[in-house]
Amino acid sequence: FIAVYLHMLRGLYYGSYKAPREMIWIIGCLIFFLMIATAFLGYVLPWGQMSYWGAEVITNLIGAIPVVGEPILIWLRGGPAIDNATLNRFFSLHYLLPFVIAGCVVLHLWALHAAGQNNPVGILIPKDRQAKDTVPFHPYFTVKDGFAIILFLMLFALFVFFMPNALGHADNYIPANPLVTPPHIVPEWYMLPFYAILRAIPDKFGGVVAMFAAIGVLFVLPWLDTSRVRSMRYRPTMRTFFIIFVVVGMILGWCGAQLPDAPVIGSFKTFILIDGDLNSYLWLTRFATLYYFAFFLIIMPLVGLRETPRPIPATISEPVLPPASPETKG
Repeated sequence: FIAVYLHMLRGLYYGSYKAPREMIWIIGCLIFFLMIATAFLGYVLPWGQMSYWGAEVITNLIGAIPVVGEPILIWLRGGPAIDNATLNRFFSLHYLLPFVIAGCVVLHLWALHAAGQNNPVGILIPKDRQAKDTVPFHPYFTVKDGFAIILFLMLFALFVFFMPNALGHADNYIPANPLVTPPHIVPEWYMLPFYAILRAIPDKFGGVVAMFAAIGVLFVLPWLDTSRVRSMRYRPTMRTFFIIFVVVGMILGWCGAQLPDAPVIGSFKTFILIDGDLNSYLWLTRFATLYYFAFFLIIMPLVGLRETPRPIPATISEPVLPPASPETKG
């Protein structure tokens, strides 16, 4: 999930979702959704307190769907309550979905080769410039990707061998007990922003719609961005909104791990001049949720129409290589 989130943020920054690469982005979003589903199904299998009550909360959300919600809930659980039948279903799905993800990865690579790679400058490379503006995959990209993989494996090993419980919850070492509700039910860290959006809406069905819409809006992103310039490197106004968006995403993750009615710190309360019930993580979550959707549905379309981007170079090599001297040209 660390790699996927960084990859998606980079795609947002450099405009990798724009034509002719819409299919690459859509398949990538589908992979992201399948990863979330697979991770949730796997999180239930240890059958600890967090596993059980996490399944209870998420499956109950499906039951909030009008008309079809209750039959789907019964089918998913294998009965009226979460039990052994639920574990059998979740284990089967947790085993099968990675094969679906692998198939989507193949499609993702096919779409990438069909449309071509993007670049930080965000310009299309004509065939007569490919020899000057491109480099071979080996050794340049193999060394670059190998270096990134080594750094990631070092971070991965740090958590696996030295901090295995850093990102988990202690309550999940307690065997599942339907009669004892944990004081605070939280999902894994990579789902916290969407969990915060779910809790931000007072209506149960509205929260479910908002949570799925937070992922669904990513699928239509190529048609929401109205700018003719791909890369935010040449869009200073949009880059500012993007930085705020990244900070808001972190705030949503942080709020998702807090009790919804817990008071925020006093200095923050003084700063935003609110009192009483408004001084809680719930309201901070609602402000962050509002900006999350406004970024895609309002800011991105309007800024794309109104913003004056910086001049874009004609080629990739122009901003990278120094201008040739008259002697060199001769």
